[in-house]
Amino acid sequence: MSVTAEALHIFKYWIPAILVAAMVWIFSTASFGETRTGTYLLPILHWLFPTASPYLLHRLHIAIRKMAHILEFGIFSILIFRAWRSGRLGWCLGWAIATLLIAAAFAVLDEIHQAFVPGRGPSVRDVAIDTAGALLAQAAVWWYATRKWPLGGTTPE
Repeated sequence: MSVTAEALHIFKYWIPAILVAAMVWIFSTASFGETRTGTYLLPILHWLFPTASPYLLHRLHIAIRKMAHILEFGIFSILIFRAWRSGRLGWCLGWAIATLLIAAAFAVLDEIHQAFVPGRGPSVRDVAIDTAGALLAQAAVWWYATRKWPLGGTTPE
């Protein structure tokens, strides 16, 4: 395989991770700030829980937003791991560590980006939540890989 063909082969595995990174970047704009998401999430929560206090609805809104952090960085982490594998089978600690470092670095960049977005602000807590989402996803990848992939191939050393 030529160098160009090999590079294209590897790059195709990075495309989904790059698209999710772009999605995360879009979610960091003012359009997805707490005030904006509250305009549609709070009425839904009030409809689901009509007797809930405004405080509880606000806390549920925040919880949903933080779970979104975990979910988006979990998906991002899985896709980065997939890109590191580039079609190879198995699980490798080096791939997982590289994945976590990339996800954590992107979480920091995401928060720096938010420092420059009107109505948004950086949060060390969000970096920790994002990194935790990536770590949870990598634990799931490890569990899946060590339980399933040996049936279809070998795990790299």
